[in-house]
Amino acid sequence: MWKKAIAIGVGSVLLAIGINVFLVPHHLLDGGIIGIGLIVKYIWNVKVGGAIICLSVPLYMIAWFYYRPFFYNSLHGLLFSSFMIDVLSVLRGTVQLDALTSSMAGGMLVGAGIGMMLREKTSTGGTDLLAQFIAEVTNWNVGIIIFVIDAVVITIGSFIVPDASFLYSFLVVTVVGIVTTILTYK
Repeated sequence: MWKKAIAIGVGSVLLAIGINVFLVPHHLLDGGIIGIGLIVKYIWNVKVGGAIICLSVPLYMIAWFYYRPFFYNSLHGLLFSSFMIDVLSVLRGTVQLDALTSSMAGGMLVGAGIGMMLREKTSTGGTDLLAQFIAEVTNWNVGIIIFVIDAVVITIGSFIVPDASFLYSFLVVTVVGIVTTILTYK
């Protein structure tokens, strides 16, 4: 229980720093529900964490009816990581790096945060929740499943968000996928 709580706490902080310090200043995208939350933030200037919670509701409803262990194991991760993303939004602009370096640093932090949580059978919910369920059923690596979902989100997002760079966002997703895969490798 303590390992899971520590993974949620540390993972959420790493995720929040990666998003706020490195991704948002350059309008970079991640994939999954986080990426969709970033798209919503860039278009309507809403809080990313709040958007992530709202966007996750349908997936949590599915989990409630079809696989409750994922619902219970991910709810705390979703709520705490979304809270930390909004709380740590004050860090935006504290580090001035180019988009390439920010893509790699942000991807490493987001991937480390997600990977830490997934390793302890918890997550930020959203498409991570969906990927965990698919991985459980298929025995595929959860990091690879997340990578595929993320690639779809950034492709669509790069058409919707004018300032979003597909190449740098693809680099973010690639680094997130690599770090998550390393941390969840069985």
